[in-house]
Amino acid sequence: MKKIYFAVIMLFMLIFISACNGDQGEEITDLESIGYQWEDPTQPIVSEKGSISFEILAPKNALADDYNDMQIMQTLHDMTNVDINWNNVSEASYLASKSLIMADKKNLPDAIYHAGFSEQEVILYSSRKQIIALDDYLEYMPNFSQILRDRPDIYELMKSADGKIYSLPRIEEMGLLAYPNLLFLNKEWVSDLIQSGDVNFLEETDLVDGLSMNIDDFEDILTLFKTKDMNKNGRSDELPLSFVYQNWQGNQSDLYGAFGVPENVNHLTLIDGEITFTATMDRWMEATNFYHGWVDRGLIDMEVFSQSQDQFLAKGKAAEQKLGAFYWWESETVVTNPEDYIVMAPLIGPYGDQSIGVANTPEVSKGNFVVLSNCANPEVLLTYIDRFYDPVISAQINYGPIGIVYEEELDENGMLVQKPIPDGMTTDELRLKNAPLGLIYLGEYHWNNIVNMEPRAKLRLERLALVAVPYVYPGAQPIPLLSYTLDEINRLARIEQNLSDYLYQNQTIWLKDGGLTLSEYQTFLTTLNSIGLQTALDTYQDAYDRMS
Repeated sequence: MKKIYFAVIMLFMLIFISACNGDQGEEITDLESIGYQWEDPTQPIVSEKGSISFEILAPKNALADDYNDMQIMQTLHDMTNVDINWNNVSEASYLASKSLIMADKKNLPDAIYHAGFSEQEVILYSSRKQIIALDDYLEYMPNFSQILRDRPDIYELMKSADGKIYSLPRIEEMGLLAYPNLLFLNKEWVSDLIQSGDVNFLEETDLVDGLSMNIDDFEDILTLFKTKDMNKNGRSDELPLSFVYQNWQGNQSDLYGAFGVPENVNHLTLIDGEITFTATMDRWMEATNFYHGWVDRGLIDMEVFSQSQDQFLAKGKAAEQKLGAFYWWESETVVTNPEDYIVMAPLIGPYGDQSIGVANTPEVSKGNFVVLSNCANPEVLLTYIDRFYDPVISAQINYGPIGIVYEEELDENGMLVQKPIPDGMTTDELRLKNAPLGLIYLGEYHWNNIVNMEPRAKLRLERLALVAVPYVYPGAQPIPLLSYTLDEINRLARIEQNLSDYLYQNQTIWLKDGGLTLSEYQTFLTTLNSIGLQTALDTYQDAYDRMS
């Protein structure tokens, strides 16, 4: 049945792409005849609508409107006169059929937005001449060319193994992505425990943001959350601690920091210039065994290992309060009563460690937009896409349009400012409905001069300054986006997935079903090296040393 379902999905995708590309336009050899210009980003790109059109395949979030109906896309159409037919498919369908789409050479779109091409895919499809190098078209892209002049570091990052640029980046520099976890505690429940005398190591005046607590006291609180009827509904449905296992945010990693392990979901971090695999560090085994005890006693929600991000958020929004403590970026997104929660400092471990690791999620990402070789007049398409890197357009691409998400009038500093969130909607719902996300450039200058950060982003930065940044493991830094040679890419392709799968499988088993013995851990380390761990680490280090 699964095979039949998958085949039907693949057939649907191919029919969809074919139908959307049956009337692709022919190359216009005399671009002056349609008034093409690129020098002035404030003026239309061509004289009249309908004179040139492109087909762009774009996987989208399920909550997002059709891109053709989005106000920001209509605004861009009015500003540029370039006709774009956005062919939206679901993100899941695109991921499942990407290779099939690229294999159907007769029905390729002109470009793919949210392409998600890995470095290996870029090399594969560029070597097959299926995607074009963008270097020859940079003169037609004044905004992006200026970024490359101002930011040689980004220029180097964008280069593929042959030294050419084949894809366009997303650049959002806010200082947030390295710290994807904050620990929130239900202060009202703890207050009740203090008043009942069950907790005698805290005063109610302690229940403020930045609270530090050792791991034994925190365990006692979780145990009381589990055994007491904290939400007073007569059922044992409280979830002492919850998160989303191995999620990009709100995951389990910071728990390991209490044992002096700067963990993240990749298990790779940079410490004093050396790329380190966290699962081989001292106390990683001890931490895994310790937290298995919490899972076994129900102090950690067993569903953390299977729940999706949406399922986790639904628990927080339930009519009856269930969450005693949780990891997430912000309490406001998770629960309906964020005022009842405080954000804690990292837990103090059994050896006195109070630290966290950092995530490797890059603020500059590659592979987001590619132009296919069958595209007629790629210079016109790239001039259109270049408008996405204008900061005012970038803000609307990333968050939503002026008039819906942003006020039509600038604030007293001449900057875009967000409107109040409509009743009945969350910030994420409003954003995902109206913003395509993807190609943007928003950096420090823009946040200070062009566009105000979301209020929740400002709050997040304040919280990070209080309970995250001061506690980063000494010398730990995110691994920057690295560039590899073709040989290195092929080498890593044979190793990385096997390493990831092996570690995920074993860590999950040890946390859920039983801790590991020393002999099991030694076998684990031996197997990691037989898979190629040291080869991968040497490759990462070589790539890092080249850029440092």
